[in-house]
Amino acid sequence: MKRHQVTIIDIAKELNLSKSTVSRALTGHKSVKPETRQAVLELAEKLDYQRNMLAISLITKKTNTIGIIVPEFKSSYFPTAIIGAQEVASKAGYTTVICQSDERYETEVANTRVMLANQVDGVLVSITKETLNYDHLKIFQRKGIPIVFFNRVCDEMEVPKVIVDDYDGAYRAVNYLIESGRKRIAHLAGPFSLKISEKRINGYKAALRKHNVPYDEELLISYDLNIEKVKIYVTHLLNLDNPPDAIFAVNDPTAIEAIQVIRKRGLRVPEDIAVVGFSNDFVSGLIDPPLTTVSQPVREIGRTAAQLLIDQINREVADWKTIIKVLKTELVIRKSS
Repeated sequence: MKRHQVTIIDIAKELNLSKSTVSRALTGHKSVKPETRQAVLELAEKLDYQRNMLAISLITKKTNTIGIIVPEFKSSYFPTAIIGAQEVASKAGYTTVICQSDERYETEVANTRVMLANQVDGVLVSITKETLNYDHLKIFQRKGIPIVFFNRVCDEMEVPKVIVDDYDGAYRAVNYLIESGRKRIAHLAGPFSLKISEKRINGYKAALRKHNVPYDEELLISYDLNIEKVKIYVTHLLNLDNPPDAIFAVNDPTAIEAIQVIRKRGLRVPEDIAVVGFSNDFVSGLIDPPLTTVSQPVREIGRTAAQLLIDQINREVADWKTIIKVLKTELVIRKSS
């Protein structure tokens, strides 16, 4: 049987109406009588009519679609942020196209092409750990497509960004460890290519300075967020002549893996070594011992980024605003410290 997509013409013929009347009825135009609109809607549902969004987009110059590009799905952070973004987008009448880049620059570049091919009205982006060149993202600006960064941002592009106060979050985590009696605090940091890593390192160092705790460069390890390498680095720290009595990790997956390595060595958390993470991933409160961590308002980050993007979409390019939203973190103290 030949496939047939129901169109406005089919509905018009069935009800003996003009195409324009059916079109206005489907869009809720006030000029259409209520009984006519009701008849059109009932028949449209019966025939499983689907609006031709491609045709509509050609007329309106909009697809009512927002793109979201994130670096990974290995933790709960980005799925949670996406849920927040979708809540705002859906209420505003937008659907979402989602791509994850698997922490690879080449995949991120390919994902931007997907968004351009789908003619999204705007895009939310959090970059990969490998991203040092931003030409593929600047294309959106040149084409008049608004872009908003969140979490992992590009400083050289003057566009809206949504971040948390990474410096303050790290500072308060390390300050808490010192005030709890810890003096040899190691930091498993993220790659220097990411601003969030740099800010958390600076917060870590600032807390040490406040309490006159000497900074020991062998206690700071920057790594590429490959979780399989955590065992190597934690083992190295434990094998030092003067090992740490606490570890502050760049994120919760790193902290959780560190706890497993420490316990396999026969050491106790937190009695021998305290561990603190960053993000408050879903599993952080479920592991043994539950993880002390810096909680980020992840869902709100997604909501805020989506609202900023929609605001940009509704403006003329000349009226775009460069807004940076900095949200607060909260130290959640559990039994790992």
